[in-house]
Amino acid sequence: MSTATTAPPIPAAPAAPLPSFAGGRNPIGAHVPVAARGLAGTGLAYARRVGAETVQVFVANPRGWATPAGNPAQDEEFRTACAEQALPAYVHAPYLINFGSDNPATRERSADSLRHSLLRGHAIGALGVVLHTGSAVGSAPGGGSRRAEAMAQVRADVRPLLDELDALGEDAPWLLLEPTAGQGSSLCARMEDLAEYVAALDGHPKVGVCLDTCHAFAAGHDLAEPGGVREALDALVAAAGPGRLRLIHANDSEDVVGARKDRHANIGAGRIGAEPFRELFEHPATAGVPLVVETPDRKHGGDGTGHALDITALKELRARAAVPA
Repeated sequence: MSTATTAPPIPAAPAAPLPSFAGGRNPIGAHVPVAARGLAGTGLAYARRVGAETVQVFVANPRGWATPAGNPAQDEEFRTACAEQALPAYVHAPYLINFGSDNPATRERSADSLRHSLLRGHAIGALGVVLHTGSAVGSAPGGGSRRAEAMAQVRADVRPLLDELDALGEDAPWLLLEPTAGQGSSLCARMEDLAEYVAALDGHPKVGVCLDTCHAFAAGHDLAEPGGVREALDALVAAAGPGRLRLIHANDSEDVVGARKDRHANIGAGRIGAEPFRELFEHPATAGVPLVVETPDRKHGGDGTGHALDITALKELRARAAVPA
């Protein structure tokens, strides 16, 4: 059950075009590796190999605090290639970021890390930067929840970064809030939790949502039940506001609904199953929204075969989706 408090109505995101794509209603792709030969040399080659129509990348160690400078030549090559190929690109911010922490050093590092991801995202032409919404680490005086204090920290720390985002201009990436699977003292796991989170950021016009299907299922939204996908997406729009869903992480789940465990499975091989992903394409809120798989690939050899199979499966489901012309 959500612990979110009642928040004021969230304004709709301003009308902003989603990626144009000649092949269908939703570009489908994967999180791609960039080690060895970088964003263009490794990332784009992997995208071609798995049949990706959109990509997501890390621009820093996802489990560290380092903020490495980019390679201008690689950045330009990647940005140009994505534009020429109409390949929407996204950045995933490091996992350590948590503005709900009771440790001031963690909050400071979180701000530096997110700023780095936003600036690097802008440099490579990314449309959005995905941020895990964090948790209320620690306990309040008397042993109670720190949720209220943690949400105040989100506002204090992230709102200034959004002002910096504004200064980058109209082509600045969106900040995409990704609700978590509900582990620990999560600040945002259920769809309704998004209302308080977006309100804390004043409904900023560049604040969007990245929906992870595995996270939503783990948090208790039963996407496998008839009508479950529609109910979850309706709840997302009601909480975050129309126009804010900008990216979907399409992942099946190893665990049962409500398990609060973030364990991804290949499409159709988990507890969600394949058909709910077809229903995902049919909801009005997903029109034009790219899908990125973050599914296990190592069990298929770690060479992209698993991602290629999942992308193919989603493309087949997209083709069967009952979408109004």
